[in-house]
Amino acid sequence: MAGVLVIEDDDRIRLALLLALEDEGYVVRGAATAEEGLRAQRQDPADQVLVDLMLPGLDGFECIRQLRRDDDVPIVVVSARDDTHDIVAALEAGADDYVVKPVAIKELSARLRALRRRARTAAAPVPVYAFGGLEISPEEGEVRRDGRPVPVTRTEFRLLCELAEHAGRVLSRQQLLSRVWGYDTGDERLVDVHVGRLRQKIEADPANPRHLVTLRGLGYKMQR
Repeated sequence: MAGVLVIEDDDRIRLALLLALEDEGYVVRGAATAEEGLRAQRQDPADQVLVDLMLPGLDGFECIRQLRRDDDVPIVVVSARDDTHDIVAALEAGADDYVVKPVAIKELSARLRALRRRARTAAAPVPVYAFGGLEISPEEGEVRRDGRPVPVTRTEFRLLCELAEHAGRVLSRQQLLSRVWGYDTGDERLVDVHVGRLRQKIEADPANPRHLVTLRGLGYKMQR
């Protein structure tokens, strides 16, 4: 059974999440502070971690950064803060997903299962995708721009590979949520945020992208 660590300072919410996830078949542990959660994860790593942003002492953003420095554990933010700025900041800190409170436990459980499937899925042998000076190598798990490595997160890499595999075709946000995140439905801002971050890394002029372009009202596509 998968193990989940819940880092949440509100005793009532933490207990509700622990009980609900236990009913879903997870082995669960709770922590009331970032410091307690970090110690627990280092001593006995969980398979996945849920993190609230508004934690006492060390906040959720720094907790995510420290978790990510330690290992590649899937991290889901569960927060009442639904501003796009907070979502961007959490994803940039290293979170894999963002769920807004109040939480529908069936949806949260589905997202946790999707993250585990993604973590287990190895890239199939495929050629290197080339877009001018941009190269994407699924087998090596690397992105290079003009021969230099480009640091990307696991989710950014999967998104880039999906777009590169279907170069020239428009993929809607919902298609990308399904193929990259494994969600039947979800917050389309997750796609927009990751696309924006990728443009900052792979485009010479992110404000006027050459390769990762938007088709207004339709979605995104990769082009040479």
